[in-house]
Amino acid sequence: MIKNKRKIRILDILFEAIKLRKVWWFTAWSRTEERFARTSLGSFWLGLSNLLSISLLSVVYGTVFKVDNFNKYVVYLGLGMVLWSSISTSIGSAPNLLIQNEIKIKNTNINILFYPFEEWSFQLHNFIQSFLIVFFALIFFDSSIFINLFIAILPLLNFLIFMFWCPLLICLLGVRFRDIYQLVPILLQLTFLLSPILYMKENLGKLIWIVNLNPIYLVISQLRDSIIEGRLNFIPIIGVLFMNFIGVIFSLLYLNRLKSKIPFLL
Repeated sequence: MIKNKRKIRILDILFEAIKLRKVWWFTAWSRTEERFARTSLGSFWLGLSNLLSISLLSVVYGTVFKVDNFNKYVVYLGLGMVLWSSISTSIGSAPNLLIQNEIKIKNTNINILFYPFEEWSFQLHNFIQSFLIVFFALIFFDSSIFINLFIAILPLLNFLIFMFWCPLLICLLGVRFRDIYQLVPILLQLTFLLSPILYMKENLGKLIWIVNLNPIYLVISQLRDSIIEGRLNFIPIIGVLFMNFIGVIFSLLYLNRLKSKIPFLL
């Protein structure tokens, strides 16, 4: 009975937050608009900044690694960079998320899950705008990725789910343990260096086993590979989907356990 009540409470928290979707979606969109207020290019800067980085890095690392097929490498690096940028930004902003909303949390009875959902939708807006600009630029290097994008629906779903639960868990841990704020940027930097984003995973040699222990890279690589190759590896994809399911359940359970203490921990 206790377990059933706990499940119901978790579902109530989730459904209550989803009912407010129009609110957190609008506030997230307003944040995006505010960010680029009075600029000539507006949110186009999201994609433009990535395009500039991809252009420079593809030339430099394409030369360093002496790639045989430059066009293929540009697509590989470009997709990797834009996907990494979205996930790393989501995770990097997570530790301080609830702390930044301390006044609202202490003075209103809004569902705590509202703030992670708002942040997720804000990052989703940024991801969509940035990804589309980069994606259409990469079509000039490999036109087949346009069709392949429609094949990559399930890896894309995995990517978006991971962008929700991982930052949610980190923001809850950030309330309890303030060292998380200092630790996350370090871990992200190390993860980036150990992830085959700028280089092929074969370059890792005997250290290639590290890739399989990196959940961030697994989410990114499955989406990137399906777009480039136009095929799905269902067993790894189902494995990541299962990981996402466990991550969502665990983060919601932890939220349910911690929510009454959050105002006192802030």
